[in-house]
Amino acid sequence: MRGVSERSKVLYLMLLILFLSAIGFFWLDYIGLVDMSKYTRNFRGEPGLSAEARYDEPSLIQREEFRKEQERLLERIEELDKREALLVEKEEEIIAERNRVAEIQRGLELERRKLEEDKNRHSGYRKNVEVLANKMANMPPQESVSIMEKWEDPLIIDVLRQMDENSELEGRASITPFLLTLFPKEKASRILYLMTQI
Repeated sequence: MRGVSERSKVLYLMLLILFLSAIGFFWLDYIGLVDMSKYTRNFRGEPGLSAEARYDEPSLIQREEFRKEQERLLERIEELDKREALLVEKEEEIIAERNRVAEIQRGLELERRKLEEDKNRHSGYRKNVEVLANKMANMPPQESVSIMEKWEDPLIIDVLRQMDENSELEGRASITPFLLTLFPKEKASRILYLMTQI
């Protein structure tokens, strides 16, 4: 190595440093710490494609794809809004139907109670009519008529009919025709007429 001059050694060392520096820069570019494309752009013959530009605005293709994706997303949002509106409408219909059914149930419950009350009242009234019919049948006819004259016509008719039923069950003749003869003629006529109507 004595034959190599000092100048050659310096030149070789300079070339080695440049070579190692170039390799170092390429390595740093490869791992992403340095962007060599900024520095090598001037040495290229033609500019790079905009689609390949890493830190530039999106390319036309990317923008078009993004716009289409936005349109699909807006269509999906609109479809979901329509579905939600339809669901809200259906829910309101179901609530209205449920309220209507609840109203019908309340009406039916009121009718049932009313029927039970009428039934109880009627059964109580029927018992009272049976008791009165027995009492009137066991009293002297004139006294029975004098008491019945003070009653309302429907009650007189029900008692007379109950007396007829009791006589029929016992297998004897009813005294109601005789009792009617003891009523004043106008009252007897009205009772007979109402008996054919009620």
